[in-house]
Amino acid sequence: MLAYRHAFHAGNHADVLKHAMLVAVLRHLNAKDKAWRLVDSHAGAGAYALHGDPAQKLAEYKQGIARLWQAPSLPGLLDDYIAQVRVFNPNDELTQYPGSPRIARALVRPQDQLRLFELHPTDHALLDQAFAGDRAVQVYPTDGFAGLKSQLPPPSRRGVLLMDPSYEIKTDYAEVVTAAREALTRFAEGVVMVWYPQVDLRESVQLPQRLKAVADAQAKKGWLHARLTVAEPNERGFGLLGSGMFVINPPHLLAPALREALPVLVRLLGQFAGAAHRLETSAGA
Repeated sequence: MLAYRHAFHAGNHADVLKHAMLVAVLRHLNAKDKAWRLVDSHAGAGAYALHGDPAQKLAEYKQGIARLWQAPSLPGLLDDYIAQVRVFNPNDELTQYPGSPRIARALVRPQDQLRLFELHPTDHALLDQAFAGDRAVQVYPTDGFAGLKSQLPPPSRRGVLLMDPSYEIKTDYAEVVTAAREALTRFAEGVVMVWYPQVDLRESVQLPQRLKAVADAQAKKGWLHARLTVAEPNERGFGLLGSGMFVINPPHLLAPALREALPVLVRLLGQFAGAAHRLETSAGA
């Protein structure tokens, strides 16, 4: 369970989808002065050197963030996301990729809070060092699923729960559903964001349907499901084909923004002729 490190995958197509949507959600929360709290269940190391050995081993960022880096005339959702990544690359050369903690910290106001969970000892140490002395941020060396009860609901009753485990163990799928249900029981109006890999596993296929059932029963503002398919299976029928984001209680402007952005992501990130996107929303979203 502790073998996974995101440094090998930083900036790939899945990060692009996940972080572009995270920026949009936090922008929405910043439209009001009232404080918010982001709880990140699997925060990683916080930032990644794209020229370092881990990132270069697979070089997945070359088929992800690098394809958007110099793209002209991006839709608003993607343009804002790229602007956040540029904060960490001031010389216009793409050398660093910020994970969700660093992207979120750039959007935090004095009244807002980050609560970051990371179990991997090496990544936790890097994360803890990055935010040492930062009063807006608390970093926990514990399992993010188990830590939710102490963080929800936030005092302001405004917040986001981001869950993006590695899913290297199949039980992560069930844990995500349980955590989403518990989060909504405590905080029915909270935004719950779940990233998942598009792979040839029954658990992956079933996860959006299970989350829909939870959202339909408990959420106040419906749900949104965005999926991006960029690759075809390898010769053995396996591989990461793409990924999805399931958002419970999504901001009302998120779906229109994704309708503009997803076709552009297919064009820029697609690795085969069958690359595609899908966007579903509930009646209340």
